Amino acid sequence: MTRPSADMRKAMSQAQVGDDVLGDDPTVISLEERMAALLGKESAVYVPSGTMANLLGLLSQTRPGDEVILDGNCHIFNYEAGGASVIGGLQLHPMNGPDGFLPLEELPRAVRPDNIHHPHTSLISVENTHNRGGGRIYPFEQLEEVYRFAKDKNLRVHMDGARLANAVVATGIPFKKYGALADSINICFSKGMGAPVGSVMISDRETVKRARYWRKRLGGGMRQSGILAQACHYALDNNIERLAEDHLLASRVGAAIEKKPGLTLSFPVETNIVIFRVGDESIDFEKFTKDLENAGIRVLAFGNRSVRIVTHLDVSPADIDYFESVMSGL
Repeated sequence: MTRPSADMRKAMSQAQVGDDVLGDDPTVISLEERMAALLGKESAVYVPSGTMANLLGLLSQTRPGDEVILDGNCHIFNYEAGGASVIGGLQLHPMNGPDGFLPLEELPRAVRPDNIHHPHTSLISVENTHNRGGGRIYPFEQLEEVYRFAKDKNLRVHMDGARLANAVVATGIPFKKYGALADSINICFSKGMGAPVGSVMISDRETVKRARYWRKRLGGGMRQSGILAQACHYALDNNIERLAEDHLLASRVGAAIEKKPGLTLSFPVETNIVIFRVGDESIDFEKFTKDLENAGIRVLAFGNRSVRIVTHLDVSPADIDYFESVMSGL
């Protein structure tokens, strides 16, 4: 829902451009190099969306028929149109972990034995922060355990870090430390960082080389995309530390919800996502969400009488004042 600011638009208009398909757009090149350095990796590739970045991360580290272990509530499993299966011929093995975190004690049983009757387990995917987990931050110690387990089993690890910047700001743990716990990472710029388009998939040089082939096959090659990449540079320079403001406003949203009888937070509010449930069956759920919409408050019905609210750089403290007043009157 974020929109590029006037200053971001100005920066985009002044971007140096080339032809990224031919590999000579200077602004895209500098963004990819910057992101690789930020995550402590060798290389990176700029793509139109987080969905494509995740797909490239999986396709470039697996073969058709392989199995990928992930959380059953993660974005890749729920919101990416089955691309890993349709395009990559991959089988997804969803696990049921708390708040989107893989159950460590069950991981050994999830890895297939070396047997011709089974698909070959080749990769584990984690999501940080977790969308359906209410913006929860994947505990760093658990990420360490997952990565250590994966290396012991000779498996690769992909991190859907579309909102990794939120985790970095909330925890103070730098990007590079998170990067050390995954073989590939997706970071999205069109969410909290406010750019209009784009994600980057970061990994080692050979994996990124394979990913570029997949990007071309999928139609993700762009020409003078430095105009878009410049918005990502602007976001890196201006819109990371300010994510703390989004987190503070989200905590106010959560507090307002907790005060309302019949509503229950589904998860503790840790970053910029608030998910709550309208548990009181006497409340007309459709009317409740419609009343919010009519009041100018955009929310997302999330199934099972649940609602998601996200704060971002276009939401001000005054907007939250208004939200609090609306909630008290519903």
